[in-house]
Formats: sequence, C-alpha cells, structure tokens
Amino acid sequence: MYDTSELNDQQRARYSRQTILPEVGVEGQQRLLRSTALIIGAGGLGSPVAMYLAAAGVGHLVLVDYDRVDLSNLQRQIIHRTVDIGRSKVESARDTIAALNPDIQVTTIERQLDEDELVQQARGADVVVDATDNFETRFALNVACVSAGVPLVSGAAIRMEGQVAVFRPGGPCYRCLYREDGELQESCERNGVLAPVVGVIGSMEALEAVKILMGVGEDLSGRLLVFDGYSAEWRSLKLRRDPDCPVCGTSSAWRMGVASGE
Repeated sequence: MYDTSELNDQQRARYSRQTILPEVGVEGQQRLLRSTALIIGAGGLGSPVAMYLAAAGVGHLVLVDYDRVDLSNLQRQIIHRTVDIGRSKVESARDTIAALNPDIQVTTIERQLDEDELVQQARGADVVVDATDNFETRFALNVACVSAGVPLVSGAAIRMEGQVAVFRPGGPCYRCLYREDGELQESCERNGVLAPVVGVIGSMEALEAVKILMGVGEDLSGRLLVFDGYSAEWRSLKLRRDPDCPVCGTSSAWRMGVASGE
C-alpha cells in the first residue's frame, strides 16, 4: 500500500489514480507539485498541454501568449469558450485551469518574449513545452532551452498530421532537425487542421512533460514521433546531434560564446 501521509485529503483524492501507480507514488506526485512548466502558446497545442498538466498536478504553470481568443480558435483550442471571444488567451486559459484545479499556480505573460526573456523564463522552469505555430518562435525557444540547459518538449500539427519530440541538454536540439525555415512556413490558417489531431499531439506533449518532471519512463529524447491521422499510424525516427549545428554543434560560434560566458 502506498503512503499518502504527505498529501492533504483533497490531494489524496484528486491524484489517487496517479499515486496508486508504482512508478509515481506520493514521491512522484510531490515532484509534480513542486515543478514549474513553461508553456509557450495557449492555442491548439497549448490547450491540452495546459489542461493535462494542471489536472496531473504540476504545481506552477507559466503561460505565454500574446493573442486573443477568436471564434475560429474554438474548433480546436479547447481551453477557451465562446464567452471568452475577445479575451486574452492566457487570461482565458488561467480561468479554465483555476476551475479545473485550484491548487495550481498560474503565471500569465501576455506578450511576445524576446531572446533574453525566453532564456530567463526557461531558466526558471523544470521543463519547457513548445506549443507555438511558427518556426521563428520555435527556433528562438530552442536557443533559449539550449542556453538554459532545460528539456524542451516540441510538438506540431497540421492537416491530419503531427509530430512530437523531446530535446534534452547534451542531445540533438531542434535546430539539428530543422536547419532552415524557408520551406516550412505552413500554418493551420492556410492549410487547415483537424481538431482531434491537435489534441492527440498536445496530449503527447503533456505526457512527455509529466514523465520528465517525475523522472519516470523513457521519454522521446533522440527520437521524433510522427503521427498520420489518415492511417492512424505512428512512426518513430531516430535523431542525431549535428556537430555542425549552429546552436548546439561543438564548433558553433554561438555555443562557444555561451560556454565562455560571453
């Protein structure tokens, strides 16, 4: 029988289906409650990420998004409601999380962060979840996580396809996977996306983040998981660190500058 003496009565009831798992227990739940997750994006991917991390008991969520809720968002961004149209996404998300689990502390940042701010926020987190929809932000967030030495959970979804990966310090980074962004400027607005596909990928991001925070299971570090919604098939591709990567490569000017403290 697992020991729940260090959780209060409501926490024992709320998290009982997790703490009964031998891989989790009270110690794993306490790790979650002490953890901070930085979530960049409160849209299609960020919705299931934030809701599942809050439900699982990740104690502090930092939500970053500068956008406002639009009617077209509601097809897939399930953290928002019709009454939230016109509101800040982070405020809408905060209210939904508070209703779901009042134990969770939520910090909202309603602006686009510059590179220095991203690094600062990443350093204050135990895991960073990329729930954005553009490669410029993804590349900047990757640089911040490499600089801060914090695991990055990355996800993307478009049409009926999606992908998930984890980038840990010392392993391949996001830039090892995508060296250029010129051919990657696709968006849901122009190409569309089926709502449950976004939910599948966001849920997988939440799962990877929880595993990292609790230190259980085998995460996706060094792998890219690709989902095909048409055929309901998953593929796992191995990722390798690129020694010539401009971000994490051993000879990159950027990396040497960070290592020397410049």
